[in-house]
Amino acid sequence: MLRLLSFIMLFPAALWAATPEELGRLHTALQTDVLMEILSEEGVEQSEDLRGEMFPGRGGFGWTATAKQIYAPERMTSLFRAAFDAELKDVDVLPLLDFYSSETGSRVAALEVQARRAIMSDDVEAAARAAYEDIEGRGSQREELLNEFADLNSLIDRNVAGALNANLAFYRGLGSGEGFEMTEDQMLREVWDQEASIRDDTSGWVFGYMAFAYEPLTDEQLRSYVDLTATDVGRDLNRALFAGFDAVFLDVSFALGAATARFSVGDEL
Repeated sequence: MLRLLSFIMLFPAALWAATPEELGRLHTALQTDVLMEILSEEGVEQSEDLRGEMFPGRGGFGWTATAKQIYAPERMTSLFRAAFDAELKDVDVLPLLDFYSSETGSRVAALEVQARRAIMSDDVEAAARAAYEDIEGRGSQREELLNEFADLNSLIDRNVAGALNANLAFYRGLGSGEGFEMTEDQMLREVWDQEASIRDDTSGWVFGYMAFAYEPLTDEQLRSYVDLTATDVGRDLNRALFAGFDAVFLDVSFALGAATARFSVGDEL
């Protein structure tokens, strides 16, 4: 009996490891596929702005086709799931499945995805930012809950870090082609110079998004969501989500930078 107990204690992770089926159910609950489709649409749209900055009036269908390949939803989903699943492979995800199968949890997931699509519109984003400004500094329970949620999940710091790393990956992609000779130190300085403006914009976007996404929830429902994120498994989920997004944005940013380098010098114009 003692030997059996010792064996169990040596391999505790195996007893709580998430199964592929459970992780698949979690992706379904979080609507990962839909989210990647939204990010794909957003990325392709923003790639047109990049063309206007880097090689205006050129690129044609070739650039659009390249951007669509880089931001292909299936490709992004694969990158996201691989990183996400790796973070949760030794985690008991049943509490997460219980939450997201509840009325509140399923509504939270739906509202987050709906808001993410809606806020692609500049007008909706402006309205969302204004919605948070209306409650900011008033000490309401809603403001306290949103601040607590942001703090527990390190939403500002992690999003800023992700944006800076993605920008660095873009510069590295540029540097992989001809005509963009920057040292690693120059890239790092260029990226770090953007930190203050990125932090300010990120803060406004994150709080605006939360105010918009969670507005239909009661304070009690939002409280239950905040409480989930304060648990160990809630922190595990947050870590996995950021790992997934980082994997996606580092990959697509480098690829976009490399493609920009090629098109800028005329190789694919």
